[in-house]
Amino acid sequence: MSRLYLLRHARAGWAKPGMKDFDRPLDETGIADAKATGEVMRACHYVPDLTLCSTALRTRETLEEIAASTDTGRVIFLDALYSEDAGTYLDLILQNGSAGSLLVIGHNPMMEDLAMAVSRGGEESALTLLQHGFPTSGLAVIRFEKSLGRAAPDSGYLEAFLLPMHQ
Repeated sequence: MSRLYLLRHARAGWAKPGMKDFDRPLDETGIADAKATGEVMRACHYVPDLTLCSTALRTRETLEEIAASTDTGRVIFLDALYSEDAGTYLDLILQNGSAGSLLVIGHNPMMEDLAMAVSRGGEESALTLLQHGFPTSGLAVIRFEKSLGRAAPDSGYLEAFLLPMHQ
C-alpha cells in the first residue's frame, strides 16, 4: 500500500504591479493555513517519504510552514510542477513512485484534475468536498494498493480531503 498526498499551495496575495505570478508570496491567511496543515498532517500521521514541490514562491513557503510542524521527507523542487499539466504531475509521481508515500505541493487546476483522475472511489464526505473544488491549502489523501510507480487513472481511493481552516 502507498499514499499520495496532493496539497495545493496555501493562499497567496495578489501580484503587485511588475511582479510575476511565480513570485507571489503567501498572505497572512496562507501562512496560518499552511502551519495548520502541517499540524494536521503530523496529528494524522500523514508523513511523506518524499516531497515534490513546485519552485514557485508560494509553494516553497507552504512547504516551509508545513515542515515547521512535521517531517516532509526528502524534498525535490521541480519547475514542471509550476508550468505543466496534470498528466505531467502523474508522470513525475510515476518517476518517483518507489517512495512509499509522496507529497506533491503544486497548483490548480492540476491538483484537482489529478485527484479526480486517479480516485476511483473514496470516503463519501471526501468525494463530496472534492467535487466542490480544490481550495488553497486543500489536502487530498489518496491510497493505492500498489506502489506509486504503478499509479494510474481510477486506481486510487480518496481516504480524506482536508480543507483549510479559513475556507
